[in-house]
Order: sequence, then C-alpha cells, then structure tokens
Amino acid sequence: MLSIALSELIQIFRNRLVLVTSLIMPVVVSAFFIYQHEVFAALGSLGYIAAVIMFTVGAFGLYTTTVTTLASRRQNLFLKRLRSTAATDTSILSGLLLPVTVISLVQVAAITTVLAVVTGEPDNIPLLVAAVLSTTIMMLSLGLATAGVTNSPEHAQVTTLPISLGVIAVASWVGITGTEELTLLKRLLPGGSATELAVNAWNGGVPVTDSLILLAPTLSWVIVAVALAARIFRWEPRR
Repeated sequence: MLSIALSELIQIFRNRLVLVTSLIMPVVVSAFFIYQHEVFAALGSLGYIAAVIMFTVGAFGLYTTTVTTLASRRQNLFLKRLRSTAATDTSILSGLLLPVTVISLVQVAAITTVLAVVTGEPDNIPLLVAAVLSTTIMMLSLGLATAGVTNSPEHAQVTTLPISLGVIAVASWVGITGTEELTLLKRLLPGGSATELAVNAWNGGVPVTDSLILLAPTLSWVIVAVALAARIFRWEPRR
C-alpha cells in the first residue's frame, strides 16, 4: 500500500490539473474567507467560515481529486494491473487515496489554525476534529461512488460538479441561516449536519452530547455511498 501511495504522491505533483484543484484552489478560496472574516462572520459566524473552509478543501481538493485519480488510473489500465498483483482491493484503493487524504487533512489543519490565530481559538477543538474527520470520510466515500460513473479524467470535471457545488451550497445555507427552521431537511442533506457540527465546535454554546448526535447523518451518507460504490465501481474501462 505504501509503495502505491508514494507513486501516487509523485503523480499528484506532476499533474498540473490535480495540483491546481487539490492544492491551489482550496487555499486561495480559504484565504479569501479569512481575509474577509469580519464580513463573513457578520453574515454567518466564525464557525460558518470554518465549515466553508472544511468543505472547500473537501469538495475541490479531496472529492474531485479522488474521482479524477480513480478515473485516470482506470483509463490507463493501472487499476487492472494492480489487481493482478498480490495487493488486495482495499490496499489498492487505500494506497491511491492516502496521499490526497493526508494533503487535505494537512490543508484543513493549517488553514483553520491560521483562522484561529487571526480570529481566536475555537470553543471545542476535539469536536471540530470530529467534524473534519467525518466530513473527510464522507467525501472519500462519495468520491468512490462518483468514480463508478466517471469514464475519464475529463468526464470527472462534469460528474463531480453536482456534489462539489451541492455540499458547499448546503454548508453556506446551514452556516448562514442555522437549523432553527427546516431542521430535519438541513441535517439530512449531505454536508448539513457536518456544517452544524463545525459551527457548534467553533462558536460553542451547544452541549457536546447534542452536537455528537450530528455525526449520525454524515456517517449515514458514508454507508449509502460505500454501498453504492460497491455496486457500480469498475476496475476496467467500459468496452
């Protein structure tokens, strides 16, 4: 798995498109939100900014790169060749996705640290970590499912748009308006409960037990996405 991960890390830094989507774009967008933090805090809250950062990296960095990577490796038959080795399916996918996952986690940690330095520390750091980790797992799972219907890296630019833009739209909707109204709908949408959890973790004022319940909808999306990926993921190009 580690040899696959090392090879994939090298490919990430050689691929300009992946480098831009997974590294540069999330940092630029997050930097804008931090620079204008007073404006966005007045619009929503500091927790809202943290949630947007989390989903910007998760959507444009982790999710999009996951789909693009798997589609590319399928198209050039690299997945097929790996399956002919002693490596298991799980170790193959883990090795391919480990580099971009680590990069995304480091990005979120670094950017939220900058936000904390500029604006003040979050109220509950462990709760924020739980929000980030659950979101990371959800976006990885959605990426595996989307890769099943993506024929090529170019096709990934289309297939990833609905979920990428959707989760960021949900994060903005929940982060700005809260969940006092349409509570169930907002929490059940992908990204809704994770956004509320991040907001609670940063702003405080909500009992920890009430916030931990918000992990359930996010993990439910993980189960749905993994089950879908198990049915539609392909290891070889369509003939």
